[in-house]
Amino acid sequence: MVSLHSRSLRLFALAVLLLALLFVSASVLAVSTVEDANASSLDPDFAAGKRAIADKRWAAAIKVLSSAALRDTRNADIQNELGYAYRNAGQMAQAFAHYERALALNPRHRGAHEYVGEAYLIVGKPAQAELHMKALEVICLLPCEELEDLKAKIARYRRDEASASKQP
Repeated sequence: MVSLHSRSLRLFALAVLLLALLFVSASVLAVSTVEDANASSLDPDFAAGKRAIADKRWAAAIKVLSSAALRDTRNADIQNELGYAYRNAGQMAQAFAHYERALALNPRHRGAHEYVGEAYLIVGKPAQAELHMKALEVICLLPCEELEDLKAKIARYRRDEASASKQP
């Protein structure tokens, strides 16, 4: 009877330990994938860049975000926003360079994976976009907006591609 009781206690302790490890792992993953929503409030140029993007003033966004990037060379969010501004300004080479830098700084940056995937669709490289969608499938343990948005855009691209190939 004693051995059954001690075995039960060991199993219970093991279960508690496994749950604790699972919780800690999930917390670490969540922290490492969440872009810093407050970062723009810390740097006035970053905040100004985000406002310029919201207003679709791409040149202004590029100017102030570039200033912010010079001061904070390790900020993946700034690099991602610069990529987005350059992409919308039609400067794809610069956009890809900034997305690449964002992902070098934070390989799990959901926004950068989504935006670079969209950029690949713009330049007609859906296979590259799908690689970033697959990366998001790994990163997003639960459904996330970035994954769903990129999936929808890839599906739309494929539909448009199929209908265009059917036309004479």
